[in-house]
Amino acid sequence: MDHSQTPLITALKLAAKEQHAAFYTPGHKKGQRINSNLENLLGKQLFRADLPELPGLDNLFAPTEAIAEAQELAANCFGGSQTWFLVNGSTCGITAAILATCGEGDKIILPRNIHQSAIAGLILSGAIPIFINPEYDPLQDLVYSITPEALEKTLQENPDSKAVMALHPSYQGICGDLRAIADITHWYNLPLLVDEAHGAHFAFHPDLPPSALSVGADLTIQSTHKVLSAMTQASMMHLQGKRIEPQRISKALQLVESTSPSYILLASLDAARQQMALQGRDLIEQTIELAQSARTRLAKIKGIELLEFSTQPGFSYLDSTRLTINISQLGITGYEADEILCDKLGVICELPLLEHLTFIISLGNINQDIEQLVIAIKTLANSYDVSKSSSEYLTLESSWQESPHLEISPRKAYFAATETIPLQQARDRISGELICPYPPGIPILMPGEIITQDAIAYLQEVLSSGGVITGCSDDTLETVQVIK
Repeated sequence: MDHSQTPLITALKLAAKEQHAAFYTPGHKKGQRINSNLENLLGKQLFRADLPELPGLDNLFAPTEAIAEAQELAANCFGGSQTWFLVNGSTCGITAAILATCGEGDKIILPRNIHQSAIAGLILSGAIPIFINPEYDPLQDLVYSITPEALEKTLQENPDSKAVMALHPSYQGICGDLRAIADITHWYNLPLLVDEAHGAHFAFHPDLPPSALSVGADLTIQSTHKVLSAMTQASMMHLQGKRIEPQRISKALQLVESTSPSYILLASLDAARQQMALQGRDLIEQTIELAQSARTRLAKIKGIELLEFSTQPGFSYLDSTRLTINISQLGITGYEADEILCDKLGVICELPLLEHLTFIISLGNINQDIEQLVIAIKTLANSYDVSKSSSEYLTLESSWQESPHLEISPRKAYFAATETIPLQQARDRISGELICPYPPGIPILMPGEIITQDAIAYLQEVLSSGGVITGCSDDTLETVQVIK
């Protein structure tokens, strides 16, 4: 296919230049009445391209022209048989994947550290989650992937499941043996759905973990904006094989995606695809070199520890462009370190946790960024007594090793009558809320689960350490909603 073409950008450019009396949305009419502050920030040309489904611009939910052509090019580029552009992020794609494969009462197997968008899929579909605990490293205080052995055992116990969902990679770039997971899933003749939000770049360099499609995934959802060059909220969903009907995916997306898609976001997906098809190998090569330079220099700093690849259950690959630093020897939490880096040292990480900071190095980074990162981490490390330790901070071990019991389905719990009680009195009650630290948006409690003392303690520790808890009606976490 001719990947130099950008059918969506070409169509949008023509539509933006066209002169006519506009009696359609949006109300600013190609920027003619846009707020001057916004125009000064973004420029008027952007708003000329902020258009709806005009003739020549195709329709996202029934594409036959420019969008259809752009999606075909994307499928070819990323290795799928069919691709859907997403303007509501990977969130809508993950939710739609569950809706397309599971109905009321159907079982779906998922890792317990799945993103909260999958919980939305469970609530909307009425599917019953069968959770597998991912492998946990108490020394690193990090969660890895599920193992093929754990999946095999779970499928033997639940042969009536309708789908399996996997996470590939984790926020820290950790990947499990997805090929073996795909083989086991397919042996049971089930589709493998993959949350590959942080892995859109995997297909473009052999030194990165294998892409989900290359090892047999049936459906994968990628946040093209997270590590490639699409605009925020622009993502893709790729399908291969015949285990999932494409029409079911299209119908599911109509339930969860905007009926007024931004053509600017869609065009950015077209542009990102062209860039990766023509320059992807070189761009990722440069990114890997930058990451390696950072890793080499950071490894010399006393008081911190870099996450390195180590063959363990649930840890088969590590994305070398993802840097995770353990700062526990400095005697501060990752949340405190993140605040210092942001407010005083001009560096902002992707994800702070109790003991770690994770940094994404992507094709948009330059040498100056690496220099600033190394100086900032060195300054941070020199500012604290490395003889101290943050070991008193609660780890995730108990949370992941003893996952809360699901008493009723997430859907039933979501629609059930609730009452608000003090959090300290919530032990052994059924949660009526989806409660999770964000980022990363991985639920500690979800609707329908029994609230454990470990979960209560962990959430309080995250909050007191500077983290943010989302999903709960009381953001102070003094109270919580439980099923009556």
